[in-house]
Amino acid sequence: MVMVFGAIFLIIITSFISSVIRQSQVIEFRFQQQQASDIAEAGLNYYKWYLAHNSGDVSGSGTYEYSDPETGRIGEYELAVSGTSYCGRISSIEVTSTGRTDANPDAVAIISATYKQPTVAEYSFISNEGVRFGANRIITGPVHGNNWVHMDGAHNSFVGSNIATYNGGGGVFTSSPPAPSNANPALFVYPIDQINFAGLLFDMSQLRTSAQTAGIYYGPTTEDGYKVVFNGDSTVDIFTVRATTDYWSQSTAQGLHQGEFNYINSQTLIEDNRPIDPTCPVLFFEDKLWIEGAINQKVAIAAGLNVGNTQNNIVIDGNVTYVAGTEAGLVAIAEDDIDIGIDVPNNMTVNGIYIAQGGRFGRNLYRSTGFYRLPNSSPDLRPYVLRDSLTRTGSVISYLRGGTAWTAGGGVTTSGFLIRDTSFDRNQIDNPPPLTPVTNVVYELQDWQSEG
Repeated sequence: MVMVFGAIFLIIITSFISSVIRQSQVIEFRFQQQQASDIAEAGLNYYKWYLAHNSGDVSGSGTYEYSDPETGRIGEYELAVSGTSYCGRISSIEVTSTGRTDANPDAVAIISATYKQPTVAEYSFISNEGVRFGANRIITGPVHGNNWVHMDGAHNSFVGSNIATYNGGGGVFTSSPPAPSNANPALFVYPIDQINFAGLLFDMSQLRTSAQTAGIYYGPTTEDGYKVVFNGDSTVDIFTVRATTDYWSQSTAQGLHQGEFNYINSQTLIEDNRPIDPTCPVLFFEDKLWIEGAINQKVAIAAGLNVGNTQNNIVIDGNVTYVAGTEAGLVAIAEDDIDIGIDVPNNMTVNGIYIAQGGRFGRNLYRSTGFYRLPNSSPDLRPYVLRDSLTRTGSVISYLRGGTAWTAGGGVTTSGFLIRDTSFDRNQIDNPPPLTPVTNVVYELQDWQSEG
């Protein structure tokens, strides 16, 4: 009996000791793996520091020693660095860091992340001049003003101004009763840091060079400009605009004036189904430009640098939409204004990031009656004065104050869009279109993933 119970006791003790040893080994392995994870994360932090001193550099792949300040070397991390680029310009940097300890090289941890500079896609609006948002606005996403911001619309994010006071009040303010206002003053922030508009102004000459080298480029024309229609299949149709109609219009910057010429009377097809190169999806037109259509890829389009043309504008001539199920995105850059055209759909959809470098984003005030009315023959443009709705997904960066609705006495909208629903595009924040201007040169970590 002694021998039997002794054997049983020995088996139990042996099993217990083996279990303790295995638990100790597991705990030690987990400890080493956690330490390896810390080492791998240190590799990501190192590369963020590296990018701060070597912007856009993707040559940092290699193995680096990791040392403890007190005990010296305890392991190493291996970096695999690659970049996504358009037209030879880095848009994002992917870094994979593999950490391991000297104590147990098998306890490997792998962490990957993407580094990007923040862009204007994070905002619904950026305005350099003072701007007012009416009570019929619905705004999703941040609003930034380098000057005063009068917010009466409904919004779900902060509304910020660079100035602390305006007319005895705050840099951001809303209407007092009985004027209508749907704003939330709790989301007003002022003063905040200025967004340097000069830093948002993309080098048009560089953009033109990229288009000439690997994209689509058209130089100055003797006609009234060009029109581009996106076909939704990575191709575009390109027209020369041969004749336009002049009419009276009004804007904050220009007052009552003629010479807008945004209505196209005739156009000539010069290229159909022109492919857009996905490695450099940049289109540059050295003249006035009209755009519309469906987009299924990331693309940049710009108009400017024509010193002989007083209107280096982009005119949104119809709906601009994204094809469902695609990673589509548009950035449109005009040296001067970006106008919403006159003969546009009653319920209009406009997607994209729109940058009016030296002008404003908006639609002018038109009249259907009176001396300064729109022409009523050849063609009759009066039915286009007032439109029902404008749904916009993306960002507007406007140097001058613009607007897409105009009101008369009593706050009644007499020209433009009765309802305006605006939202920044979350899909463009992590994956913006090529050459989208950045708001900060510091790289930010995104899409953090851990393995091992």
